Amino acid sequence: MTLKNLFLFASLFVVWRCGDISQQKLNNTQGVISDSAMVVSARAEASAIGAGILKNGGNVFDAMIGTELALAVCYPYAGNIGGGGFMVYRMADGSLGSLDFRERAPASAHKDLYLDDLGNYQQDLSKTGGLAVGVPGTIAGLFAVHEKFGTLPLDMLIQPVIDLANKGYAVTERQAERINKYGPIIAETSGKASIYTQRYQAGDTIKNPALARTLSTILQDGADGFYRGPIAQRMAQFIQEHGGIIQTSDLADYAAKWRDPVVTQYQNLNVISMGPPSSGGICLSQMLTMLEPFDLKTMGHHSADYIQHIVEAERRAYADRSFYLGDPDYVPVPSSQLLARDYLKQRMANFTPEKATLSADMGYGHLLPYESSETTHYSIVDQKGNAIAVTTTLNGGYGSKLFDPELGFFYNNEMDDFSAKPGTPNMFGLVGGQANAIAPGKRMLSSMTPTIVERDGAFWMSLGTPGGSTIITTVLQIILNTQEFDMTLQSAINAPRFHHQWLPDMVQFEPSKFDSLALKQLQEKGYLIHQKENTIIGKVDAVMRTADGRLEGGADPRGDDAAIGF
Repeated sequence: MTLKNLFLFASLFVVWRCGDISQQKLNNTQGVISDSAMVVSARAEASAIGAGILKNGGNVFDAMIGTELALAVCYPYAGNIGGGGFMVYRMADGSLGSLDFRERAPASAHKDLYLDDLGNYQQDLSKTGGLAVGVPGTIAGLFAVHEKFGTLPLDMLIQPVIDLANKGYAVTERQAERINKYGPIIAETSGKASIYTQRYQAGDTIKNPALARTLSTILQDGADGFYRGPIAQRMAQFIQEHGGIIQTSDLADYAAKWRDPVVTQYQNLNVISMGPPSSGGICLSQMLTMLEPFDLKTMGHHSADYIQHIVEAERRAYADRSFYLGDPDYVPVPSSQLLARDYLKQRMANFTPEKATLSADMGYGHLLPYESSETTHYSIVDQKGNAIAVTTTLNGGYGSKLFDPELGFFYNNEMDDFSAKPGTPNMFGLVGGQANAIAPGKRMLSSMTPTIVERDGAFWMSLGTPGGSTIITTVLQIILNTQEFDMTLQSAINAPRFHHQWLPDMVQFEPSKFDSLALKQLQEKGYLIHQKENTIIGKVDAVMRTADGRLEGGADPRGDDAAIGF
């Protein structure tokens, strides 16, 4: 089957399958089942390109390159080449690793970058326009992956994406709503009309020949075609014209970094996730360790007791996040102490089932001596058993809202993920401290939590999600849904979710999906319940090994997400 035919077949299959899933209530609904390989991402076009690469003999890392770049074309809300992200991998032989292609602060950035003369935080400057842009890392990450693990030539990985950009993609209903909503802001920020300032309706086609040209240059000249030469010069000039401070030297100096993942044991699971400058792995590990002594299954799924225990673990992990976590190349991150079981037992010592712990009364933990709802995630398992989990982002929806019509992509607003003023919340309400203060060349703290789970020593699951500050708690709940309550992967994803992050001190619920009695019981214990219409907590894309050895691809019905396997 040719790549073109595979794409057409897979797109039709997945659109039907996801439509079917979205009508299901929580039960034993299964996602897409395959025998050999699976790609799950935010768009059918991207999943199809990744699956096509696997079908043509590529491995999971080859498929990562095609999937990532395809999301930049057909899911510009979060897919990107002007942003960054993290990748966690597990090879078929059990070896583990992770890649940090997170954005960096420009060399001329400083800790008071967004403060006025009186020390007031100018929030708009870190969220919109050129000054919000961090040095992008996606292209460097993809080339680092190909250099270390790639098997197919780059033209087989990138040319299908160039073709997609030239031929265009069909706008979905959700996508049309987003573009029409953000179009005026994009026009105002970028200063000119573009393909993303027009109005669309579902079924319209968007072509992006400018992005196709940019990708062609990258294919021809490699990473240097992006970080040096005419494209780099254009990026620096365009960002500076819109108030930014990125120089060509910032781009030339960027490099992705291979790092050790965070690994923790929960019952018979090994949970492998991203370490700093992502907070995801440490916070997820803390929560699981704090929860392990409790019999969550007996409490019952989404009972008041169950929700309370998870909220209290979340509260404590996010409090620690705010104080201790940052870029490990700039600040000492006490990872081993934060993950010590004695320390986490101590953190839960003041928990009582009778009432809520107040965040105002609880700060970060005293150690024993010694992130955007507008992100995207994809999970891939190849026919050899290699697995990756990749979360990538522009931070806010369409990033800084700064679209370069000559190069065809959006720039990130990741500088907002720094603690611009310690103690002041960012766009996701997260409060940060000095460990995440702005510094030249520093990577900003993230909530992205790409995660791989082993069960009894063998690969079991690859998962992750967008969701800003809700990312970590969403990943936690998928693991608990499948491990504690034996849900299929798709049922675990379909299940309603809740979230707590220390500050603000409230529990956020997806509306009209939780038992009213359980919510009343939580209120009586002192929990502030927040239900807001149209609230979406995460959009999980995951792959799980089933009991019979096949693969289940779970695509979140909260979005246009799609699973394709063979």
